[in-house]
Amino acid sequence: MIPYEQLISQSLAGLKPSGIRKFFDLLSTMDDVISLTVGQPDFVTPWHIREAAIESLERGHTYYTANAGTTDLRRAIADYLDRRFSLRYDPHHEVVVTVGGSEAIDLALRAVINPGDEVIVPVPSFVCYGPLAAMAGGVPVMLETRPEDGFKLTPERLRAAITPRTKLLVLPFPNNPTGAILTEEELCGIADVLRETNVLVLSDEIYAELTYGRRHTSFASIPGMWERTILVSGFSKAYAMTGWRMGYLAAPEPLAREMLKLHQYAIMCAPTISQFAALEALRNGDDDIAMMREEYDRRRSFLLAGLAELGIDCYPAEGAFYLYPHIGKFGLTSEEFCERLLYEGRCAIVPGTAFGDVGEGYARISYAYSMRHLEEALLRIGNFLKTL
Repeated sequence: MIPYEQLISQSLAGLKPSGIRKFFDLLSTMDDVISLTVGQPDFVTPWHIREAAIESLERGHTYYTANAGTTDLRRAIADYLDRRFSLRYDPHHEVVVTVGGSEAIDLALRAVINPGDEVIVPVPSFVCYGPLAAMAGGVPVMLETRPEDGFKLTPERLRAAITPRTKLLVLPFPNNPTGAILTEEELCGIADVLRETNVLVLSDEIYAELTYGRRHTSFASIPGMWERTILVSGFSKAYAMTGWRMGYLAAPEPLAREMLKLHQYAIMCAPTISQFAALEALRNGDDDIAMMREEYDRRRSFLLAGLAELGIDCYPAEGAFYLYPHIGKFGLTSEEFCERLLYEGRCAIVPGTAFGDVGEGYARISYAYSMRHLEEALLRIGNFLKTL
């Protein structure tokens, strides 16, 4: 008998499976369930983007590209970041095309962390930062954000969390799961704290195009912050391109060069067909973004009003496509509430604890689904609440 438990990496064996996936996997065993679990747009990738991919195949573009991505795509990414967020990057040395934003996050963490380095992760937030930091040899420091602060990172709490061992701050805004954003003024407060240090910043801006009522401000655009920021983003959310697995990172050349080394050894290059699709998205996809953002905003308002009618308090999300309702008053843990809602109410949402222990008493609801889907979900949630 092979002693697998002795052979598997202890760091990996100690990681918990994703709480999001637990509920997603349960759905595959059940019928007639309305799911609001996954952050996946219900829109099909716009036709002109799919057409560009088809055309690339018809022209025989089935080869490897340069490790960092095609020159045209890297130029388009640099142009996009300049046009939308006033950021200047050299497409030849400071932009790397990755397999989704997730690879970009992994590259950033592994490229800068030495064993024992501390990585500050504001929570609740997406599930990957802490585990990937730990696998890189770092020490995740989970910094709780508070409802009274709108689930935003504040300068005071950041300053208190920084130690001589702090190497990196993760800035996951617009935020998954809370929908919180950081305004330019709030980012300037964070920058004032960091100017006193050599702490780097991993700014995950995958939801940058999905903000409601104001434009997104990139942390790298704050004076003095470009030099210390690794920006990661991608095409999954803004362009409804989840299955294409297209992301990118942008960073000063000394950082980008090292991350490209890892990418070369682990990946070689992002899928060629997806790169042609991404190029078309950047060149001609602004109208698609505007249309989808308007629809998400409509769904956000509808769902907020519906939850309020059911007596469920909820932070009014300003970005991404999630709501983070408070369910603690119903006398169940987050896990219990979501499991009972699934089995008894045939509606699936994600317990807040999937995003850190601070999520106890909360749940995440994705509104990346149709209005008909959301209407039925509210009806089922309301019927379930009557049984409590």
